[in-house]
Amino acid sequence: MTNIHPSAVIEDGATIGADVRIGPFCVIGGEVVLGQGVELKSHVVIAGDTHIGDETVIFSFSVIGEIPQDKKFAGEKTRLRIGKRNRIREHVTINTGTAGGGSETRIGDDGLFMAGCHIAHDAHIGDRVIVVNSSAVAGHCIIADDVIIGGLCGIHQFVRIGQGAIIGALSMVTNDVVPHGLVMGPRGKLDGLNLVGLKRKGVARSDITALRAAFQMLKDGDGTFHERAARLADDTDSAYVQQMVDFIMGETDRNFLTPS
Repeated sequence: MTNIHPSAVIEDGATIGADVRIGPFCVIGGEVVLGQGVELKSHVVIAGDTHIGDETVIFSFSVIGEIPQDKKFAGEKTRLRIGKRNRIREHVTINTGTAGGGSETRIGDDGLFMAGCHIAHDAHIGDRVIVVNSSAVAGHCIIADDVIIGGLCGIHQFVRIGQGAIIGALSMVTNDVVPHGLVMGPRGKLDGLNLVGLKRKGVARSDITALRAAFQMLKDGDGTFHERAARLADDTDSAYVQQMVDFIMGETDRNFLTPS
């Protein structure tokens, strides 16, 4: 029972799934694929090689799948892939990738992208991510599952944010954030762990205690930040601490926000 308003413009070649609802004055490009149950409110623009997953809702005046804001972009074939059950609110912009960044911007499932936020080219966003009003995620960023980015934040290009981290409002994040980290301040500093998020997820007290001890080691232990992280791997049986160690020892183009 697909419902398309007569004022909507849908180019030849677009694929429209079952039970899709397209509101007034939407514009859908010829390479767009809308999954089952997708809903577009009025005045939504979807362009480029863009796939929208089932039951995603996109609100008015969002522009999804336009070309990247990158001077190096020369019209090459790139794409945007958005997963299922996302909520993309008013005035959100999400760009396709670039050849230099793997050619794909990717967003997982069950995300909430609040009004006015921006996801740039080649960013990889995990599941259940929340990006609050007017925040911007720059090109080539990797945002893991369950991350919350507060309002009016800026995430610098190539930054990685580990699973379950939370970024406080009005923060500029210029370096990688460890899983379950808590970042606050105008020039974001790693100020602790996202203990509220861990408790809400039902993480065992033993794992939270292990994470707190690991954070203290990273803050006050001997040696460099990487040396402290390497020692943690030998001293823990917590999967959460091991996740933090793996993140720190992984490949990155940035430094880390270290405990303040």
